[in-house]
Amino acid sequence: MIKARDIHKYYKNGKEDIHVLKGIDLQIAKGEIAAILGPSGAGKSTLLHILGGLDQPSKGQVSFEGNSLWELPQNELSGIRNRLIGFVFQFYHLLPEFTVLENVLLPALIDKNRNTKEKKEKAEALLSSFGLENRAGHFPSQLSGGEQQRTAIARALINEPKLLLCDEPTGNLDSENGQEVCRLLKKLNQEKAMTIVMVTHNLDMAKFASKVYNIKDGYLR
Repeated sequence: MIKARDIHKYYKNGKEDIHVLKGIDLQIAKGEIAAILGPSGAGKSTLLHILGGLDQPSKGQVSFEGNSLWELPQNELSGIRNRLIGFVFQFYHLLPEFTVLENVLLPALIDKNRNTKEKKEKAEALLSSFGLENRAGHFPSQLSGGEQQRTAIARALINEPKLLLCDEPTGNLDSENGQEVCRLLKKLNQEKAMTIVMVTHNLDMAKFASKVYNIKDGYLR
């Protein structure tokens, strides 16, 4: 489903080039759960953003279902990111001025071809499946950390993506809520054959992955 070849990433720090990723090769098949482990600053999130088309590599290629992401016109790349790839971020990235239901709906509203009523019904069904039906009218500040993360996952799923990318999905959660997110991701993989790639410090999350990578000093092992 997704293949990365010879991925390098440099960042400028004054006159110095910081070489974050140093020739990463990665291949993930449909239906797999892949975990990428590594210390803070190792480049895990950078790699995830490159795989999802959010950040362009300094060198190398990423292909998704046979399409080389960075050779696509910007509108096609944006369409793939919105329709086919779901993102779950460590800090949730929920918009504070919107309700839970509105946050979940946002990615679907970009697609003008779908009926608004159907979109709302889908969002409500997702919230219900995650035990958030009574939180639909609340704002993110009124939710617990676990509820915010489940809202973020529901938002990532509203367009029924083929690939779910998770950046430290349990990083800001206590043990109980972290376990709940683990169970939720595993259920998505089993019931919907959803391909999941996650970067994490959490060794418990890595236990249910079918493929585990370690990244250190810019190299993947």
